[in-house]
Amino acid sequence: MQAKFTYLLIEDDLDHAELIRRTLIRQRSETVVEHVSDGAQALAYLRQQGPYKDRPTPDVILLDLKLPKMDGHEVLAEIKQDEQLRRIPVVVLTTSDAASDRARAYQLHANSYLVKPLDFDQFQQMISVMQQYWGLWNSG
Repeated sequence: MQAKFTYLLIEDDLDHAELIRRTLIRQRSETVVEHVSDGAQALAYLRQQGPYKDRPTPDVILLDLKLPKMDGHEVLAEIKQDEQLRRIPVVVLTTSDAASDRARAYQLHANSYLVKPLDFDQFQQMISVMQQYWGLWNSG
């Protein structure tokens, strides 16, 4: 039996979040997808504060850039500056194909930058391939 693999999905678009969750779980049934919808909730989750005090540390963080309260670049900077959190791989998963967003994300030490395709089938395929890489090939 495979060990559980936990993603923290930081995504404010509930349709995208549900599609990502279903695709990840279909790919590997032992997958756990924890979901928060803004940057402040993400940091509270990662620091196990408030309602998130007993939540598991994620194996991979999936981070949208366009978030309420605190944008994805700000969340990424906080994660990578935190000694306890910086080792967690962060995959930026966004609609932004702007070179400046990509450059800033990598400058802040994102581990990967993926642009969400507009086509539904391509979007599912990208999530499946990402799951294989981070959840299977790149996991210990």
